[in-house]
Amino acid sequence: MFLIGDIGNTEVKIVLFNKKNIILKKILLKTDKINENYISKKIKFNKKLMNGIEKILFSSVVPSVFFKFKYFFKRRFKKKCYELKDLKLNKIIKVKVNKKQIGSDRLANSLAVINKRKNFIIVDFGTATTFDVVVKDIYLGGVIAPGVHLSLNTLSSKAKLIPKISLSKNSNVIGRNTISAVRSGFYWGYAGLIENIIKLISKQSKKSYKIIFTGGYSSLFQNSINVKASIKKDLTIQGLLKVIKYIK
Repeated sequence: MFLIGDIGNTEVKIVLFNKKNIILKKILLKTDKINENYISKKIKFNKKLMNGIEKILFSSVVPSVFFKFKYFFKRRFKKKCYELKDLKLNKIIKVKVNKKQIGSDRLANSLAVINKRKNFIIVDFGTATTFDVVVKDIYLGGVIAPGVHLSLNTLSSKAKLIPKISLSKNSNVIGRNTISAVRSGFYWGYAGLIENIIKLISKQSKKSYKIIFTGGYSSLFQNSINVKASIKKDLTIQGLLKVIKYIK
């Protein structure tokens, strides 16, 4: 069995796979609650189960949280945890930027789609909205924009007359009240941002791309831009699963 984890700023996904890459168990944890007791309570793995796990691989954008998982598995079960950037990936992907400057989640996303025939732009709707550019087996770099949810919450917390709002699609661009005006601004504003960045990347690189959406707001924006995009929800996990065999 393989245990794979994706540590994000908001939540942690833990997925247990068998050798046929079939999901046996999936667990979600809150990143800001991570400590040894919380991990133990949520994961509930016994020694018999852990003995069957051959490899453990994480991607993490919160190093201190990865360290807590690494300590937990080593102390409780004598199992070694790896972080994606611990692996030598030169034979799979050529990184044209400083590897230390790429979030592990973005690297995992790129590994999930990489092949030697197609080019990809991956748009990940997380705490930040990120764009990653993969040309065949080369990672060229990307774009980081403020996350939709984070920006919406920041506006609500800073502007006293704007309540907490859940984002949804507004058919009418012109809002008739505060809530519909804010929804329209965020929805159509981000739709324009996404479409424009994709077009600029294509224009400046002089290449065509397949567009992949992943993360929480993928389906909300998929049909509101003039670019065809497909959705892959667990892209980061799939990227980690793809390279776990490289752990010696």
